Amino acid sequence: MRIENDTKLITFQGWMLRVRPSQNPKRLLLLIHGWTGDENSMWVFTRGLSPEYWMVAPRAPHAAESAGYSWRPPQPGTYGKPSLETLKPAADNLISLVDAYSSSVGIDATQFDVMGFSQGAAMVNVVGLLHPERIRKMGVLAGFVPSGLDEVISKHPLDGKPVFVAHGTQDEMVPVDRARASIELLEKAGAVVTYCEDEVGHKVSAACLRALESFLKD
Repeated sequence: MRIENDTKLITFQGWMLRVRPSQNPKRLLLLIHGWTGDENSMWVFTRGLSPEYWMVAPRAPHAAESAGYSWRPPQPGTYGKPSLETLKPAADNLISLVDAYSSSVGIDATQFDVMGFSQGAAMVNVVGLLHPERIRKMGVLAGFVPSGLDEVISKHPLDGKPVFVAHGTQDEMVPVDRARASIELLEKAGAVVTYCEDEVGHKVSAACLRALESFLKD
């Protein structure tokens, strides 16, 4: 696992965070890891991103059943099927974390960018759909829209919001059909979706990573 050399590990209000401060911060980027991941997992996706991003990668609050951490409590028999009900507490707490942390370091996070992988990408969708006024851009990597969001989606909360989705056609953990169905839901919510699909498994291809970097470049 590659971790940026200029990051640091801190504890903040009960959270374990890996952060990369910026000498000239333009915007905060929240990095949300997947199931069994931790605060170190998302840095593989950041190597080509702007040095003007102040990056924050929190550790999820729940121990996963096998190893690592999860954004919802353990629920036997529901693997791969997190719902709004089980993810909403963590989504709301992430907004509170961004508010408190950004205030503590003196950066403006009135709007911030967010990207996540797998379960973390599902979390990105929940955070964006529930708190659209706080999010500028969303990166959904090998993820999906959880169940329970139909009523929220019907209100078009993501009207005009740029969302980047990357998925592999050989993904066995989150089948590509689920990603394509999620794009339809995001577009129903009003999002402007940029989609990158490649012949890889549960990962982000080099081509889609370059597309992500381009998407976030401004």
